[in-house]
Amino acid sequence: MKPYKIGYTTGVFDLFHVGHLNIIRRAKEQCEFLIVGVSTDELVLKYKNKLPVIPFAERMEIIEGIRYVDEVVPQINRDKFSAWEDLAFDVMFVGDDWKGDPLFNEVEKQFNHVGVDIVYFPYTKGVSSTELKQKIEYKEKVI
Repeated sequence: MKPYKIGYTTGVFDLFHVGHLNIIRRAKEQCEFLIVGVSTDELVLKYKNKLPVIPFAERMEIIEGIRYVDEVVPQINRDKFSAWEDLAFDVMFVGDDWKGDPLFNEVEKQFNHVGVDIVYFPYTKGVSSTELKQKIEYKEKVI
């Protein structure tokens, strides 16, 4: 028996890599039904001031193709409490690189009032979309 019924995690999932897969796999190990929110291009542009390399529709399709994922939804804003109101999950899974971030400090307070847990997973060291982009740029300069 898994400790949670419905789990939720989100991400941009640009240049999909093993760190993304690790969070999704570990989340599914702890819940019966896993919902994954994929950030829209507009949302990413708003808070990162840049567009993802992979367009939103393709990122949604990639996440839908992962066997650990039961449902994929667009993430149109960063309001996790609003997502909970819409999706009724009982746990949210997040990389531990977000622990202590003001956004998640507030989310933890809100979720405590409604009985939703946040589980922080260790960040996969040495792998990120930003690092992949830097490696690609470096290789292009060398060649």
